Amino acid sequence: MDKIEPGWSTFDHIADIGVRGIGRTMEEAFENGAKALFSLMVDDLLKIENRITRYPRCESFDEVGLFVAWLNSLIAISDLYNEVYSNFSVKISELKLSAKVMGEHWLKSKHGIGIEVKGATFSEAKVIKKQGLYIAQCIVDV
Repeated sequence: MDKIEPGWSTFDHIADIGVRGIGRTMEEAFENGAKALFSLMVDDLLKIENRITRYPRCESFDEVGLFVAWLNSLIAISDLYNEVYSNFSVKISELKLSAKVMGEHWLKSKHGIGIEVKGATFSEAKVIKKQGLYIAQCIVDV
């Protein structure tokens, strides 16, 4: 078995793309899952500056639903305000998530076109603990 490390990644899926966050805590896994999501939308996460702060909240019936709701809330505010984010601070208590996200207005000339993500789905969705780390993942519709 390969050793896993905290961080984020994307993975191929037949028609869409998977996003995965890994962390020492569930909160860190969700934060890294958000980074995976926005890595699809822009050419380089490091080019996103912390100029705007938003405070999304969501809740769900279980941890998997909470991860999907979290990503969908980010997709919604990103689309609503035409913004991209790269800095995430998540707090989870009793299946309720509150977060502070930071980013800036999306500019084609700065952030590139990237991939339009329509929504997070329950396909291949899971939140598990493996080798002492949390893994949160799902397929996003592109």
